[in-house]
Amino acid sequence: MSVRRLLLTAAAMGLLATALAALTPTSGELVDALAAPQRTVDTQGPDALVAAAAALLAWAVWVWGALGLALTAASALPGLLGAAARLSTRAVLPAGARRSAGLLLGLGLGMAGPVTGVGLPLAPLPAAAASGDGVPDWPAAGVPAPGRAPTTVPDRPAVGLPAVAPTSTAVPDWPAGPPAAPAHGAHVVAPGDCLWHITAARLLERTGAPPTDAETARSVHAWWTANADVIGPDPDLLLPGQILRPPEGP
Repeated sequence: MSVRRLLLTAAAMGLLATALAALTPTSGELVDALAAPQRTVDTQGPDALVAAAAALLAWAVWVWGALGLALTAASALPGLLGAAARLSTRAVLPAGARRSAGLLLGLGLGMAGPVTGVGLPLAPLPAAAASGDGVPDWPAAGVPAPGRAPTTVPDRPAVGLPAVAPTSTAVPDWPAGPPAAPAHGAHVVAPGDCLWHITAARLLERTGAPPTDAETARSVHAWWTANADVIGPDPDLLLPGQILRPPEGP
């Protein structure tokens, strides 16, 4: 929200209120004129009644505009207060007026979006992802760094073929053949897998009964210890394609 636009809009509303106060009857006179319209017509003429009604309408429009601008400004606040202000703004102002109020206050046009998309907390990144640990354990040689143009290609030409001239596309140097089959009892991580589900399924398969949380927790620790070189420091961060060895022992 632009503070400068907020101050200018507030000043404009204040000047408009001052002009209305100077040009319209006082609140007491408005009440007297509108409470007994026939008496007002008889004593002051129909013009006085029309002027009183117009003044009341002008003040009502000013109050509506001031309330809408205040709610629009409050909708930029974070948390529950901002969400309540956004709901109230949608009830008080139509869509066109909300957009106009947002432009006046420097809020832009995005402030009138769905309330459900506001103030949602972002899920924290796992510790391994934030620190850079827990990345895939295949070699990174030959893969260009992000944002840098590749400079080299593998210098191992096939027998009987001429050497391939360097091109602008780097060729990864991991084996082109199919990966070796995992050892007996090993688990290949699939998308959505986690150690808790993997170990709970293994315990159920082995014992035939659903494991308790304590048994699953001990099994998770054992699997993590046996595969620390693959998983890294965060047992909650598994990458598809990783091969996990079952721990030794029962």
